[in-house]
Amino acid sequence: MEIRTDTVDGHTIEWLKDEASEPLFSKGALRLLVELHLTLQSERDRLLEERKKRQLQFDSGTLPSYLDQSSEKVTGSWKVAPLPEDLLCRRVEITGPVNSAKMVINMLSRNSDGIRADCAMLDFEDSMKPSWRNVVDGVHNVIEAAKGELFFVQPASDGKPEKKYALNPNDMPVVMVRCRGLHLEETNVKIDGTPISAGLLDLALCYLHSADILLSRGKTPKYYVPKVEHFEEARWWNTLFCKLEDRLGHSRSTLRATFLIETLPAAFQLEEILYEIREHAAGLNVGRWDKIFSDIKVLRMHGDRISPDRSQIDMHCEWMRNYALRLIEVCHGRGAFAMGGMAAFTPGKDLETREQQLQKVIQDKRFESCLGHDGCWVSHPFFIGAALEQFGQKNQLDITGVLSNKCPELLPQQIGTRTEQGIRKNVRVGIAYMQGWNHDLGCVAWDDLMEDLATLEISRVQIWQWLHHNASLDDGRLITRELVSTIFNEEFEKIRGELGSEVVKTGEWEKACSDAKELFLQEEFAEFLSTQSPRYQV
Repeated sequence: MEIRTDTVDGHTIEWLKDEASEPLFSKGALRLLVELHLTLQSERDRLLEERKKRQLQFDSGTLPSYLDQSSEKVTGSWKVAPLPEDLLCRRVEITGPVNSAKMVINMLSRNSDGIRADCAMLDFEDSMKPSWRNVVDGVHNVIEAAKGELFFVQPASDGKPEKKYALNPNDMPVVMVRCRGLHLEETNVKIDGTPISAGLLDLALCYLHSADILLSRGKTPKYYVPKVEHFEEARWWNTLFCKLEDRLGHSRSTLRATFLIETLPAAFQLEEILYEIREHAAGLNVGRWDKIFSDIKVLRMHGDRISPDRSQIDMHCEWMRNYALRLIEVCHGRGAFAMGGMAAFTPGKDLETREQQLQKVIQDKRFESCLGHDGCWVSHPFFIGAALEQFGQKNQLDITGVLSNKCPELLPQQIGTRTEQGIRKNVRVGIAYMQGWNHDLGCVAWDDLMEDLATLEISRVQIWQWLHHNASLDDGRLITRELVSTIFNEEFEKIRGELGSEVVKTGEWEKACSDAKELFLQEEFAEFLSTQSPRYQV
């Protein structure tokens, strides 16, 4: 690996070159990245600064609210561009990290029951740690998936024979890619010394190297955009979409995108956001886990809105249900898909657990289907069939009128309780996630759930909020730093017993526990676990 510096029209672009990255950073790619960065970076800086200003207002007591409901964006008769045929059936979408060829193949193939998802979302964001190797591998996997030629060979080990994984190019779900959010920087690619927007890099490289391949096979280049907080941010992404289409000589609306509505401010601006991306919109998605994180984060200084245990916040809470119904009402009224959220369950190792988990998924997906969603997410192939059964038709675009008022109450309420078990759950998630993170993983199967960055963020922001407001447990005890620290020590010992001393003796789990404890007990709240990709050390 070497740091390579190229000059494009008088501007320098620095990137990490090796055998894997070199084909991705062709002269055309370098020119495109420089052009996009120079065009969009100053506006990105402004948008991120606006986020900070809004948060200061929220911290001082202001509450997120609806914008002007008399605007053309809200009252006009506009619709999104007609949806292409291959995006009209998205009953079940499976998601996972894009860097793992084996996982990508499994997502794009039929499961052991012979059933496959309608779509697969290959993720550069919440489920993938953005190390340079993971990012580069991810782009290559997108390209090979677009071709239908991705393969993986698992070497023989522990007496098991070599196993080969490959795609069936004639029997695949729709390939979708989730790029990283606006707030993230790719430190391993710099233009004139400034790190490039990570989401811009992901989208530009994937579109440049795979869009024409998909189009030649009659398929739509389709993307997911996370973490949007304001309609002006949606406008930024739409500008990027247009420039990518223009660069490749594609007509407008060739690229299609679904935006995840997973922040509290964005929930109030659904029509405004959809309006900005109307030429490229495929739909909006209820990103429930990051939404819970955002609810707590945005209102973290509001002592009258302290959150209960994570397990007590679900889609049946009034404000969460209203958020989903509002998304359905807005999207269907504008001709866009309204996608449900993630069932973050893993099957479990024994038959009893698998049946329990299966029933949870069935209940969750039946609820989403009955609300009017067009489809949903699952995190494991085992649940595809059960989820599909809850969505009996191609889509539910015709369902409208689910809300009598398109501006329902969306602010989180102070409900439920805080328990010692709630602290322990958050602590266990923190330890397990940091163990995975330290090994270049962005998601871990833990305690029969798939824990990704969103659930880590919920766990740490809850602990921070409880400590900041001197919140009490249901038994009357104050939540203190000493109590949380003690629980960290106790849960680490439990994990040691569960995994066995041979597993934890290397010190890796001690480090994960220490890292998580430090993260959870920070005095000053960090907006995100990280906003920069790990810098590769040459």
